[in-house]
Amino acid sequence: MIFASTDRARVFALPPGADFPQLFAQGLRKRLDGLPAESRARITILVNSGRMRRRIRECLVAQGPGLLPRIRLVTEPLLFDGAPQHAPPVSPLRRRLELAQLVGMLQAANPNLAPRAAVFDLADSLARLFAEMQAEGVGFRALDELDLSNHADHWAQAQRFLHLAETIIAPDAPDAEGRLRAQVESLTAKWQDAPPAEPMIVAGSTGSRGTTALLMKAIARLPQGAVVLPGFDFDMPAQAWSQLDDAAAAEDHPQYRFHALLHGLGLAASDVAPWDDSPPLPRGPLVSLALRPAPQTDQWLREGPSLGNLVAATEGVSLIEAPSPRAEATAIAHCLFDAATRGARAALVTPDRDLTRRVAAALQVWGITPDDSAGRPLGLSAPGRFLRQVAELFLRRLDVPKLLALLKHPLAHSGSERGAHLLHTRDLELFLRARAMPFPDAQVLSAFAADDVPRKDWARWLSVTLPGAPDPSPRPLGQLVADHLALAERLAAGQAGTGTGGLWDEAAGLEARAAMDALATDADAGGNLTPFDYDTLLANIFAAREVREPVTAHPDVMIWGTLEARVQGADLVIAAGLNEGVWPKAPDPDPWLNRAMRAQVGLLLPDRQIGLSAHDFQQAVCAPRVVLSRAIRTSEAQTVPSRWLNRLTNLMKGLPEQGGVAALDAMRARGQLWLDQAAAFEADFRAVPQDPPAPRPAPAPPVRPQKLSVTQVETLIRDPYAIYARHVLGLRRLNPLLPMPDALLRGTVLHKVLEQATEPDAPRPLLEVAQDVLDDAVPWQAVRALWWARLARVAPELEAYMSHQPGEIALREAKGGWELRDPPFTLTAKPDRIDIWPDGRAHILDYKTGAPPTDKEQREFAKQLLLQAVMAQEGAFTGLGPREVARVSYLGLGGSALKLSKTDMTPALIDEVREGFVTLIRAYLDPRQGFAARRAVQKQNRAGDYDHLARFGEWTMQDGSVTIRVGWDND
Repeated sequence: MIFASTDRARVFALPPGADFPQLFAQGLRKRLDGLPAESRARITILVNSGRMRRRIRECLVAQGPGLLPRIRLVTEPLLFDGAPQHAPPVSPLRRRLELAQLVGMLQAANPNLAPRAAVFDLADSLARLFAEMQAEGVGFRALDELDLSNHADHWAQAQRFLHLAETIIAPDAPDAEGRLRAQVESLTAKWQDAPPAEPMIVAGSTGSRGTTALLMKAIARLPQGAVVLPGFDFDMPAQAWSQLDDAAAAEDHPQYRFHALLHGLGLAASDVAPWDDSPPLPRGPLVSLALRPAPQTDQWLREGPSLGNLVAATEGVSLIEAPSPRAEATAIAHCLFDAATRGARAALVTPDRDLTRRVAAALQVWGITPDDSAGRPLGLSAPGRFLRQVAELFLRRLDVPKLLALLKHPLAHSGSERGAHLLHTRDLELFLRARAMPFPDAQVLSAFAADDVPRKDWARWLSVTLPGAPDPSPRPLGQLVADHLALAERLAAGQAGTGTGGLWDEAAGLEARAAMDALATDADAGGNLTPFDYDTLLANIFAAREVREPVTAHPDVMIWGTLEARVQGADLVIAAGLNEGVWPKAPDPDPWLNRAMRAQVGLLLPDRQIGLSAHDFQQAVCAPRVVLSRAIRTSEAQTVPSRWLNRLTNLMKGLPEQGGVAALDAMRARGQLWLDQAAAFEADFRAVPQDPPAPRPAPAPPVRPQKLSVTQVETLIRDPYAIYARHVLGLRRLNPLLPMPDALLRGTVLHKVLEQATEPDAPRPLLEVAQDVLDDAVPWQAVRALWWARLARVAPELEAYMSHQPGEIALREAKGGWELRDPPFTLTAKPDRIDIWPDGRAHILDYKTGAPPTDKEQREFAKQLLLQAVMAQEGAFTGLGPREVARVSYLGLGGSALKLSKTDMTPALIDEVREGFVTLIRAYLDPRQGFAARRAVQKQNRAGDYDHLARFGEWTMQDGSVTIRVGWDND
């Protein structure tokens, strides 16, 4: 026997901040002194997590050789000898699929209830509600007895829906929570008649769940049973404990769960004995008083003066109040690095996963990978992303970015010959970029393959593998899963078609395989789903599963969630993210029962989660050496300190005679040291000599462009550097992956419309031609409608203008070239249309989707039609011969009315344009002339294709250009 006989329940505890596994093992050894060695093996220890089980075992092994007790989880009552048998529970996924069908029908009948994408989230919340009712021993009859006279009508509708849902799941086996509750009830009933004689201890559980609390109460009453509570506040006076009776006001207190457990055992807080005789921390009374429920803060005035010297009590506490989340993360990283260099174990404890990612990234500066207890959601792993991408093929029409993202995924074609697959993928990307094909299909893939045999085989495999047009109709979930898996495995296997590639390899692949197998097993409970529903379901399932991939982490730098922090011990604890909404997190809303309704039926209030977070905070802040951290401001707004940190600082400010103000200033000063150290560290990086800003370039290469089009002449005037980059360096902008309905496409479509509508042999109505061209060239339905409507506004005026033009159409979209001898240069053009008037003179027309250039712009920059007029008079267009030009006209078709800009040509104007062009070209053929960047751009915010190459941003438009001789032998 390790416990003395008693007629009362036996409850022990360890104080906040204690290394629970270490002190529990130490206290157990003391109680076993003098007993036979086999006594230890007869002990059963029940813990609440696998991590706690491993740590207690490690601590017991560290004590030396000997037999180990049985260490089990509180969720394993069937392991007890003689435990009653119960039917297996229904799987959580099956229960959610059943409820999702019901919620889906509710959403279809009332679309205003929630969007379709929220159906599975609502089903999850409903399943959690039913599981909680079973765990807390609340029957469905309690829902029927709810008094809703003072509630809104929609809560009565929720009540009726819950009753309907209950009738749907009633024939099923209970949930895992309900089965566990039934097992515990059967086991505890059996123990009343035949209690076990061997020692049995529940260690480290707070009893926050009803089933666990029920088991703890039964074990505490056994002849050799005991409960050891973690983080029990021995410093709270009896009066404060008695004020926790009201759950509505006190459930967010860190000690409320212990109070409820003791009340159920008929014990007072004074009946709880310390498990180990280690001395308590002097900080305990301060934290205990600070965390009293809000209505009890008047106790600060009475009990505060008795706290003693607060400077000594908070000597091991630092408070970081960072100006931003980034500064907080870098300061924490320096804390962890400093501890690692001293050989101390340091742990970051926070529920904020964004903060942990920032800290992990900051630690990479020193090559430190922290040991992160949290896994990565399956949906963010390689198999998860790949399966989600494949599922989208059934949902949306395949476009170029989605196709290339799928083909470039590491698991695509991972079976064999992946190198050849990547080469074909690269060539396909260039092919699609060059031809602006937004939606690649089998015909496009066939055109890409042409007569290249290896490419043709690969393209044929891809065409056969990829599904056709998406089918939005509902299908059985089992069929969706089978089709999804078959397609994913074919894409992963590759062209050879054997195996599944690397899809199901390693930890993430095994977890993904398990998730899909579970979905296939329970698919019959899912009914018929659309591809949209299936994609949403897959996202929910993957988000709920985590993958822990093996990494080589630093043994002394840890990142823990608040639950893991109860289990481990560290020399330095950093409690970070101490802002409202983060720690504690706001309770999740319950769409089925409000707070008052939950209280009526006997369910836990939403504040329970805040109370558990408060207990985690109390555990962390009472550690021997602790850093408290928060960011004063995020990128969006000022933050609010965590309520517990706020109470602690406010209490200390109100106790100047006990050194509270000085202690708080010292805490902040110690935290500021870490902020200063991080800032100095980053300043050292910024102090490294940097390359000076690049000047505004004007490269002067020995090789000069010998040929330009009339449209590029304006570019030569406005941004000569772009001509240098394109014609000297040979650089061209890569077309976007996904073609967009931009001005270039609109101009191309407009020119096709006007060209076909003015066919001399078979003229057709303009809008009829426009409809055909838009259907063929524009794959976006909304864009087709918009562009057709815009053209329809100007069509009457345009047709009237065209019909009244004198003469005949001589050329349309015909290329021409003018070869100069002095200087040697070729100017090219492709006029939209040239008419010959009855008097033999030419009329050059150009179509603009936007506003035509003004007369001033034509004189200085937009010389396109003026140069075409010079070329026509020089005989540059075959079939037209040297021809006098009477007029050049721009037709603006972008507004609500036709905009006409015409210029009558005269010999003097022709000579002026010719002379100006020759002068311009002669200047840029001079090897001393530089091609200045952004010389006279029309708009300063206009983004050029080569601005990044010119290092625009390191210089401004006010800076002068610097001529740089490039490519010369003496450079």
